[in-house]
Amino acid sequence: MISLAGRDILHAWGKFIFTGIGLGLLIGVTLTMAGVYRGMVDDGRVLLDNSGADLWVVQKDTLGPYAESSSIPDDVWRSLRTMPGVEQAANVTYLTMQVGQGGRDVRAMVVGIAAGEPGLPGWPPYLVAGRQITRGHYEAVADAASGFALGDVLSIRRNHYTVVGLTRRMVSSSGDPMVFIPLKDAQEAQFLKDNDAILMQRRRTEANPAFNRPGVPGLLDAVIAAQTSNRSVNAVLVRLRPGATPQEVAEPIRRWKRLTVYDRSQMEGILVGKLIATSARQIGMFLAILAVVSAAIVAFIIYTLTMDKIREIAVLKLIGTRNRTIAGMILQQALVLGLIGFVVGKISATFAAPIFPKYVLLVPQDTIAGFLAVQAICVLASIVAIRMALRVDPAEAIGG
Repeated sequence: MISLAGRDILHAWGKFIFTGIGLGLLIGVTLTMAGVYRGMVDDGRVLLDNSGADLWVVQKDTLGPYAESSSIPDDVWRSLRTMPGVEQAANVTYLTMQVGQGGRDVRAMVVGIAAGEPGLPGWPPYLVAGRQITRGHYEAVADAASGFALGDVLSIRRNHYTVVGLTRRMVSSSGDPMVFIPLKDAQEAQFLKDNDAILMQRRRTEANPAFNRPGVPGLLDAVIAAQTSNRSVNAVLVRLRPGATPQEVAEPIRRWKRLTVYDRSQMEGILVGKLIATSARQIGMFLAILAVVSAAIVAFIIYTLTMDKIREIAVLKLIGTRNRTIAGMILQQALVLGLIGFVVGKISATFAAPIFPKYVLLVPQDTIAGFLAVQAICVLASIVAIRMALRVDPAEAIGG
């Protein structure tokens, strides 16, 4: 009995193998896109884990500090620190920007961390080289993915910072590496106006008669100082005492401080459900398109290979071979093609993941689901060829 899959592999192995490789590259792209989505979700969770916070206190009615702008006074942390159930509270600022180093720019999330010591919320939890920030100004700790090295001088706005430590897997929800600098420097970089803007603001203030009263000495200087100083942060990170629950600590803050408070599950919902929701839908559309294209390729190839064996199929029907046997052989051919394609795709995705611009997380669940999906696509794609084979007239085995 003729084995259709065996015949193609032995006598037309080049066409069959190269078709499997082409299909495999397409499957590799599909697995990589799924890994990109997994990586985005993992980036968001890593961001929350590395913050060391149990609660995020942000501006009222905002989704800050990661998904939306948030600005609160930088003295709020003192009152939060004294509330029941709070063990630590620390200010933090986040600013995504281009960080210069030599002649190149790197897009990074600049994080302003409060003065203190390692272990305080917002600080990088561990280093792979160098030391933590010990000075109040002009020192930085950078993620290794930024490409910065110890001793590099970074340009952030109009100041320069020396890299004294390197950390790893400290990224924003979009995958940008983090650069940690002292809070005062970060406030200046994020909120302080440039010199020209300060000069123009001073002139407008001096021209306003409401602030230039002869009977109130020092009023103008006080107003100008208030306008040019910065007293804001993006959020306060709160760590709870053992035994305290996020709900019982967050409710008094919302009620008495008029601020919005998010716990871990709520913040993860914002990052995954809102911040990367659009990207997730885009990736889902790409996966659907790739699945349709893969099915079309498999259907075309199986149909072509089956057409090349019309006489063999007619002979099988002439000698009494059951339709179920013929259909099973064609299905076997499709499944072997899908198996070759999946193996090639898995290998290509594994080797491509480390060099991909974004973090790609390949998980076993996606591999298993991908294999089952490929086999299901191959089964569906073989239906056209099977129907055509079952309609073959046995008389064609005798005809010219």
